Amino acid sequence: MFRQYYSAFLDKIKYFLNIKENGIYIDCTFGNGNHSLEILKNLSRDGRLFSFDVDYESILINSKNINDTRLSIINSNFINIENYVRKIHLYRKINGIIFDLGISSWQLDSSNRGFSFSKDSPLDMRMNRNYGISAKNWINYAKKKDILYVIKKYGEERYARKITKKIILFRKKRKINSTGDLVNIIKSVVKNKLIKSCARVFQAIRIYINDELNILSKSLHYSYNVLATKGRLVVISFHSLEDRIVKNFIKSKSNLKSSLISGLPLTEKKINELCPIKMIDLGKYKSSIKDLNKNNRIRSAILRVAEKIN
Repeated sequence: MFRQYYSAFLDKIKYFLNIKENGIYIDCTFGNGNHSLEILKNLSRDGRLFSFDVDYESILINSKNINDTRLSIINSNFINIENYVRKIHLYRKINGIIFDLGISSWQLDSSNRGFSFSKDSPLDMRMNRNYGISAKNWINYAKKKDILYVIKKYGEERYARKITKKIILFRKKRKINSTGDLVNIIKSVVKNKLIKSCARVFQAIRIYINDELNILSKSLHYSYNVLATKGRLVVISFHSLEDRIVKNFIKSKSNLKSSLISGLPLTEKKINELCPIKMIDLGKYKSSIKDLNKNNRIRSAILRVAEKIN
């Protein structure tokens, strides 16, 4: 039996999404189900919620006690959001979309997924274990230069070169089979701040295995496409690589790229035609002390919210 964890910004979801009772919403990362349940609390019987999750095992475990006709759970990667919304004829009718990125507490606590470095388990790291290459297969057969690139780029780990060298030496003797093997390799290099280095290396491999940054970048654009006018986009990220993508996306949609001379007698409609602003950036938020007391795993969470205006 897994613990029920408090999700980041849970008590503020109604405010950030600006939930309308009869609105239509999408939770792109069902995970533990907390955000989906919070959205449902604020919907009338005419409201609708569509929740995506690529992890079928997570859906089975975390949705088994939910029986709500307003909720549809889709076992699919959120990169398919636009195709799905078009299929159900709700294009540009979605009032709000939330992404809670990263790993759910259920996945971290699972004994056979390989996401956590705090327990010894098979080195898998795939969000969907029926698709793609596992971390074990990748780390045992990838070229040295590719391993170095992944750890350095996606983990921003200062000891990336030394850790990569140790990985190559280790696998010459035997395969790297478990998270414990990988932790011991890192431990042989890093003498101080071992936990931070483990977190960075595990993050890097997981991001690469699941193509997370590329999928996020594309999915943000697809999400914007399906939002209704005045629809809200809420994204919770957990490291700088994700947050940078989210920030730059919102900025690209909300910047007023104009060479208009101040004081020109133009109507608001004409200004929008000449230099359209597509979103309003409604700000960046960090977890409160109250939230951290409920779940310390959300300490690095950053929330950004924007509103589509045309």
